[in-house]
Amino acid sequence: MSQRHAFERQLDHDARLFVEFTTHERDVVSYSIILTVSGEDEIHTVRVYDAAHAINEMHRHTRTGGKQSGEPFHGGTLGEGMRIAMAECVDGYRRMIEGWDR
Repeated sequence: MSQRHAFERQLDHDARLFVEFTTHERDVVSYSIILTVSGEDEIHTVRVYDAAHAINEMHRHTRTGGKQSGEPFHGGTLGEGMRIAMAECVDGYRRMIEGWDR
């Protein structure tokens, strides 16, 4: 039986993390993690980690170039990739936002 889970986490006054994932029994079978920054009454996507192609993939976004091509970031299970992606966002969100803003 599959279960869908979703939550959001405020990282700072302008940074938020949105997490959605689906499990089958104990295994993560899909996920999406979106780091956003808010400003001037708009919310901007900074980075997306997902398993849309059944691999752990990361998409950078930039203010001027939008969504960049995905790149694999972890060769392990989707559950491992999801946990690594969340930790990277929590630990490095300010650096990621600065990169988006360039």
